[in-house]
Amino acid sequence: MTRPFAIAVAPNGARRTKADHPALPMTAAELAGTAESALAAGAAMIHLHVRGADGGHVLDAGLYREAEAAIRAVTGDALVVQVTTEAVGRYTPAEQISLVDALRPESVSLALREIMPEGGESAGAALFERMEEWGTLHQIILYDAADVARLETLQRRGLLPEGPLAILPVMGRYSGTGAERAELDAYLAAGIARHAFMLCAFGPQEAAFIAAGAAHGGHARVGFENNLHLPDGSLAPDNAAIVAATARQTMRPRATAEDLRRLWRTPANG
Repeated sequence: MTRPFAIAVAPNGARRTKADHPALPMTAAELAGTAESALAAGAAMIHLHVRGADGGHVLDAGLYREAEAAIRAVTGDALVVQVTTEAVGRYTPAEQISLVDALRPESVSLALREIMPEGGESAGAALFERMEEWGTLHQIILYDAADVARLETLQRRGLLPEGPLAILPVMGRYSGTGAERAELDAYLAAGIARHAFMLCAFGPQEAAFIAAGAAHGGHARVGFENNLHLPDGSLAPDNAAIVAATARQTMRPRATAEDLRRLWRTPANG
């Protein structure tokens, strides 16, 4: 397969701190340093979480702008910069949507269950319409095979854009349950390969699942948000080491940020 293989680095997440790993980035300056080293290691995208004064997860437009400015200062346009709308039990769909409206980001990840809850899809559907107008690269987070079916049902109802979508099937959970092969098999059976999918696998088996996904045309999101270890089981010294190890999991050519922008925009906008 010659399709470019894109690696996104997810360097911190919403829950981990330096108590989990001293190299986990928390500030804008630390995120910029991680972005620079991850780019050199082969990343095409950085997935951002920002932290408040107490170190906790926040959806704050000002902090996102600060972090993006710091990253752009050292990487220019060589990375897709993606913000998260993850609720973490703290934010409502309306607050998540307000963040996206305030930022109009280059890229954003949105959990289908959070942004378009059952019976309350209209506000999320309107947001997707606006993002299509802006050219925002949206990535939809899915947590199981049932989410894949629901996503495609929403497409048929006209509540999500037509055609293949950028999706992030998640395997495993923050609770400590690592990814399992049955999850990947269920996702593949549900048809994730019809979309531009990027796998996210919790736990030290991350690399094996990324390799399996790459064989089906998928991309990878890796880093300290989901896993702290290298493929040999040793503790990774930093996020860049995980990115470099991920790049060795497939013979597919490595995607640049421009490749990823093209791969994601073409399905959404024709």
